[in-house]
Amino acid sequence: MDVINVTADAESFTCNAYLALGERTTLIDAGTMPGVEDVIAEHTNNLDAVVLTHQHGDHVQQLDAVLDRFDADCFAYDSHPHRSHGIVDGDEISIGGEAFEVVHTPGHADDHVSLISESTIFSGDVVVHDDGAFDYGSFGRTDRPNQSREALIESIERILDRLPDGVEHMYAGHGGEFHGDVRDVIETGLSRAEKREPKYPED
Repeated sequence: MDVINVTADAESFTCNAYLALGERTTLIDAGTMPGVEDVIAEHTNNLDAVVLTHQHGDHVQQLDAVLDRFDADCFAYDSHPHRSHGIVDGDEISIGGEAFEVVHTPGHADDHVSLISESTIFSGDVVVHDDGAFDYGSFGRTDRPNQSREALIESIERILDRLPDGVEHMYAGHGGEFHGDVRDVIETGLSRAEKREPKYPED
């Protein structure tokens, strides 16, 4: 499975939208970058599915454009006008032809899911490798309405409980991708979240 960040050249704020090429070519989130559908088309003529980690605007703004361009199924935890398949904790879905378990990971968003295979995690915004707050293990912000640090901590713990030992590839909604000891990165993010200190002290 080859994974490409199709919003890597965005000039304005967006999530990372990942195109997983393979037997079942899948887009993880759609981002906010105008023309993302053209970038996808540079890599494939056929998009089988879009999977949403959650429905914050920076993850779904360009979903209409993507689905207007490609006849793809849309998987989401919560209802959405474009959702063709609901997903729940414990489901298995194929991404790039690889089997991924759906793990419900609320805290940053009530509908947030992470996606875990034997080798790879798409962690959305619940836990990331690096961002503006921390390098090598950070966590999603929980200082806005309908967010919960306690729920996020439980979600990261749930990820660790269900993370196979062989996972070496981490693709998060923000920051850089990571290849290596993913468990250590996630454990580091958890330890920082558990301090209950503001992620961005100036906010």
